[in-house]
Order: sequence, then C-alpha cells, then structure tokens
Amino acid sequence: MAVAENRRYRQELVADPREFARVRRTLTARLVDWGRSGIAASAVLCATELLANVHRHTGGECVLLLEETPHGVRLTVSDTSPAPPRVYQPDWLSENGRGMWLLSCVAHDWGVRATPTGKDVWAEVRPDEGEYTREPGDEEPPS
Repeated sequence: MAVAENRRYRQELVADPREFARVRRTLTARLVDWGRSGIAASAVLCATELLANVHRHTGGECVLLLEETPHGVRLTVSDTSPAPPRVYQPDWLSENGRGMWLLSCVAHDWGVRATPTGKDVWAEVRPDEGEYTREPGDEEPPS
C-alpha cells in the first residue's frame, strides 16, 4: 500500500529485488513532482541500497518513507531486524558488501534508530553546493 501526502510518500512493501525498478521509478516521479529532480539519482541509490539490505538480512516486509525536508529529502526504511547496518571498506572483487559504503558516500548524513519492532535506517540527501534548495512556500526555483 502506498500513501502520498504533502511532500511525504510512504509505502509498505516486501523488499524484493524484482520490485526495485518499480520502486525507483515511483520515487523518481515523486521527486520530479516535488521539484527535486537534481537529487533523484542519489536518493534512489540510497533507497535501493537500504531495500537491498532488508532483502539480504531480513528477507521480509518493510516500510519506505520519503519526506521532503527544508534542505533536501530524507528516506527511511523500517524493518523488523534490530541489527544495525555496518559500513565496510569495500572488497572491490566481491559482489556484495558495498551498499552502506556507497550510501555513506552519497548521502549528506545517515543513521539508525532502534524501534520497538526493529529499526529505522535513514539517509538524508541534499543538493550539491550552488544547487537550488526549496524554501517552505516556494513553488518554483528562481530563474
């Protein structure tokens, strides 16, 4: 089930790699609609890595939340595992183990919060310096 509100999008899903392309398209469309196309690629990469971790380590259901913030967007993936993600120095010859390292390179900030049912892992994505940042009440970027 997906719910869109004012600059907030929430989707309950099973983290299945066969569905990741659809999730990426949905998030990209939402970000373009919000005037945040400049950070869509980074936000979608973060979402994909968070969902891949859920698939790999819990194999279960999760909730994806995308929220616009004054400085960019925040993605939160909630799952049922209490184990926090770890960032490893990547082994470039391995097929796995780079997800959180990539996320830590792309996201402005990220973190994990324990919940009564597992954890929330979040990532904040912001525009690069000089890129327009929407202020509350702005409808269109300045020309």
